[in-house]
Amino acid sequence: MKVLVVNNMAPFIWGGAEELAVNLQKNLVIAGHEAEILRIPFQWEPASRIFSQTLMVRAFELSNVDHVIALKFPAYLIRHSQKTLWLLHQYRQAYDLYDVGQTNLPSGPEGEKLRVWIKNADNECFSESRCIFTNSEITQRRLLKYNGFESKVLLPPVNDPEIYIGGEVGDYIFAGGRICSMKRQHLLLEALALTDKRVKLIIAGPPDTQADVQRIVQMVERLGLRDRVKIDLRFLPQQVYANYVNNAAAVAYLPFDEDSLGYVAMEAATAAKALISTHDSGGILGLAKHEETGWVAGPNPESLAQIMNTVFNDTVRTKCYGLAAQALWKSLEVNWPQTIEKLLR
Repeated sequence: MKVLVVNNMAPFIWGGAEELAVNLQKNLVIAGHEAEILRIPFQWEPASRIFSQTLMVRAFELSNVDHVIALKFPAYLIRHSQKTLWLLHQYRQAYDLYDVGQTNLPSGPEGEKLRVWIKNADNECFSESRCIFTNSEITQRRLLKYNGFESKVLLPPVNDPEIYIGGEVGDYIFAGGRICSMKRQHLLLEALALTDKRVKLIIAGPPDTQADVQRIVQMVERLGLRDRVKIDLRFLPQQVYANYVNNAAAVAYLPFDEDSLGYVAMEAATAAKALISTHDSGGILGLAKHEETGWVAGPNPESLAQIMNTVFNDTVRTKCYGLAAQALWKSLEVNWPQTIEKLLR
């Protein structure tokens, strides 16, 4: 079967969705299919361009493709008679983020018109899809609430799980993934300034913008943390990233209201590492259970600092939480062969 994976792309930005698309394509080939990735450029600023970009995607005509697996707005709007959605997230600025005032849509009639346009385009797309999967229960609930469509949760597998071998409780907390304000690495730095001097931190991953780099570097200097923080701001080779995870005491991931469990959390659980998150971080709370698989803090430096101290004050407990995180992840039985089978069924 000839399978086309369809996703968005922003030049020089690489994150979990991009990783998922690449590994989905690779595992489709392993399963015996021909597979390619179509990455459609999408620019969400200014919001007025969303009209033309959705029309562009809807106008695409595909040939020589047996099955389409589409991932994100507006890429999933592409037309095909055999289209399955693996919904990572919709354009949330037109849905839940709009409701709480965290949107880039203009205020007034113009913004409302654009919001209705996006919702109508989504509904048409969802109604013509063979099957809709979501990457988490949070995405599933949002889809049902705002669009009225049922879906099935299909968690993304960990890529190359054999390299996340774990190890003893290390001497640092690791915070991996994209560096940006929504991932809130700055909270960890503010918390670190309040912890015991023995607590160390590694922040590693590709920054979204140069402003994100400057913010992190300046905070380290301003808070006097140079001797307790390692900053590795780049797209990391896979084994380098895995080593950071395997040798950590615990892994921290504090996004604001993220849809998915997050690769960072899944990889940490695979390596039997305790998780640190916050109660407003969203999907990761499916793995991060307070005082079971790690700790769930308030989204403030004081709460996080207390937990970061605890990681090293009681390493036996930290180790036990990591093993519990690994057991929970394994119990979900998420793997690529079964995932491919479900997507093409």
